Amino acid sequence: MSENNGEIKRMMIILSKATLENVYAAFVLANGARMEGIDAEIFFTFFGLEAVHKKKLARLHVATVGNPAMHIPTMIGGLPGMEAFATSMMKKEMEKIDMPEVPEFLDILSASGVRMWACKLAMDMFHYKKEDLFEGIEDVITVGDFYKKSEGAGVHMLFI
Repeated sequence: MSENNGEIKRMMIILSKATLENVYAAFVLANGARMEGIDAEIFFTFFGLEAVHKKKLARLHVATVGNPAMHIPTMIGGLPGMEAFATSMMKKEMEKIDMPEVPEFLDILSASGVRMWACKLAMDMFHYKKEDLFEGIEDVITVGDFYKKSEGAGVHMLFI
């Protein structure tokens, strides 16, 4: 194994949930890596696939139930309209700082060279086809394929 002095060469990000806050976390980290000259790849699995599903990616929500960072009781977070209200508020704040919306952010990531993969198991489980997904998804691969792509020194893997 070669010595790389701790240099980060590639970020491998696994996105398993398509709540707005998780999707933006993954996208910002991948984009930040590219801006620093670091290769980045995102593996969309399970509910994370909604972030790249053409019919769903523009309608992602903030999780109000089971999200300790919301600082509201679960009972309140589960009230009708709370999720829509929280999502609306978050989108307004992101707009103030010129954060691109999910479809535009996907285009930015793709244009910057972020490689994106869809999980075969999740695709089969949800009966999705590659045509259902954002065009920037390179391929539908197994988790084993993703691990093979993660080999080498200087590779960091994040699970979101």
